[in-house]
Amino acid sequence: MSLDPRAVGASSEPRTITWTARDCMLYALGVGAGTGDLTYTTNNTAGVEQAMLPTMPVTLGVDFSVLKRAGKIDWTRLLHAEQEIELVAPLPVDGTATATTRIAELWDKEKAALVVAETEGVGTDGTPLWRSRASLFLKGAGGWGGDRGPSSNTSTPEGNPDKTISYRTAENQALIYRLSGDYNPLHSDPSFAKKAGMDAPILHGLCTFGFAGRAVLEAVGGDPTRIRSIRARFASPVWPGDDLHVDLWDVDDATVHFRVRGRDDEVVLSGGVARLG
Repeated sequence: MSLDPRAVGASSEPRTITWTARDCMLYALGVGAGTGDLTYTTNNTAGVEQAMLPTMPVTLGVDFSVLKRAGKIDWTRLLHAEQEIELVAPLPVDGTATATTRIAELWDKEKAALVVAETEGVGTDGTPLWRSRASLFLKGAGGWGGDRGPSSNTSTPEGNPDKTISYRTAENQALIYRLSGDYNPLHSDPSFAKKAGMDAPILHGLCTFGFAGRAVLEAVGGDPTRIRSIRARFASPVWPGDDLHVDLWDVDDATVHFRVRGRDDEVVLSGGVARLG
């Protein structure tokens, strides 16, 4: 199986999406926020104005069905390799947008293909609101003789981190996170997980990404409007109930570098970079 490079630029049909204060609270709970994060987990606390966590737009309007424009996709051989979210404008906790997903890049890794799918959300007045970029690794889909593409920069700063923020994920963390729209049975069905080579359902990579976003937010003083973009590479699986340790470097007015360590101190997110405004 190989993919058609002429699919670059193909787009899904624009669709109108809405989200509510309840969706924002549910997402926040899904990435581990709780009673210490009432700005994100409640909408009626005296003196607290509700806000959306900066990583939540990764759940909004993504339409991977556009990948079929590149050829037959074996979804069991797809791995989420990298994720980036760019926040173009402040997002309200109740909102409406038009979302479109397009194939932005398609690279031939010989024994695999790397597809970059970009989703853009645009407000009702035509203002761009966010862009999310998912890099997807498709095993067995390369070999058409195309360009390998640029190498991914996943380096981590040298030396000890300036700060480490640790979280414990809940045993039911994946069951909560999936209610934000990702119902892949790999994260909920024990028999499906075993068929995929896992001893139990694993946590969504984007859930771990959300935990990392919370750590970045805490490191920069808790103001979500300061975060302009976050990206990271998925390196290893996480199981619900695992501890996550977010190491942060170069916390300043412009950039935060980070990685996340999980079970047995293994790196589960690498090459993390957050840009600040």
